[in-house]
Amino acid sequence: MLIRIGFDIQFELPAPSMVTCMLYTHPSVARSLLEPDELQVTPYVPVQTYWDSYGNRCGRIIAPAGLLGLSNDSLVLDSGRPDISMPSARQVPVEELPNETLLYLLGSRYCEVDRFSDIAWRLFGNAHTGWMRVQSICDWVHQHVTFDYKRTYTSKSAWDVYTEKFGVCRDFQHLAITLCRCLNIPARYATGYLGDIGIPLSADAMDFSAWFQVYLDGRWYDFDARNNIPRIGRVLMATGRDAVDVALTTSFGVADLKKFVVWTDDVTDRERSN
Repeated sequence: MLIRIGFDIQFELPAPSMVTCMLYTHPSVARSLLEPDELQVTPYVPVQTYWDSYGNRCGRIIAPAGLLGLSNDSLVLDSGRPDISMPSARQVPVEELPNETLLYLLGSRYCEVDRFSDIAWRLFGNAHTGWMRVQSICDWVHQHVTFDYKRTYTSKSAWDVYTEKFGVCRDFQHLAITLCRCLNIPARYATGYLGDIGIPLSADAMDFSAWFQVYLDGRWYDFDARNNIPRIGRVLMATGRDAVDVALTTSFGVADLKKFVVWTDDVTDRERSN
């Protein structure tokens, strides 16, 4: 399957400002790219590329005052298969976890592990461990939280989601991540492209998507408490402790968003015929 991915984002800057961006695909996707994955900046300014402490590819620019355009368009070769389902994946005992996964057991800005410990063990302490326990968490979050784009807010934490019972995709993931961490399952936030591939087309405008990953049986697996079904065509961009670590753009000055368009489309037949 061929998936056309890209975005066209514009900001109005009243003064020159440094802007960092996490708008590239994740290094793990590199072998699947059929076209370059390079950030286009209008007006042209050089982009300095670097990798953050989580292994995400990032860019930084010194943007002039005025209208700033950030865009990209690339082609990804995807297996066309749904997310991996591995019910037999075991939970790794905490004393056997690799050092690099321990960070994902701790609390973070949007994931207040300390507030959820008793709740998590009460709700899921008797569930099967490993994959089935994570799936139980996803089922519970999916059933108890309502998607509501109009009422959410950027400072919303897992505790807010738990008490208010509504949110957007990132809020579903923050709550599920927090519950996993309380149960000694390393869990990290993931963001990227996820189009309406293999499901009915949504009437909502396309956006970047959020899901989460858990460490089971020696590797990371994708889970999605918002959709809670295996999906086709996830294209990873970045991972971190929570949404703070994977902010797609950060302006060190005032920046007024003027345009935001994202695309992720199955173009297999069209691309092959050209």
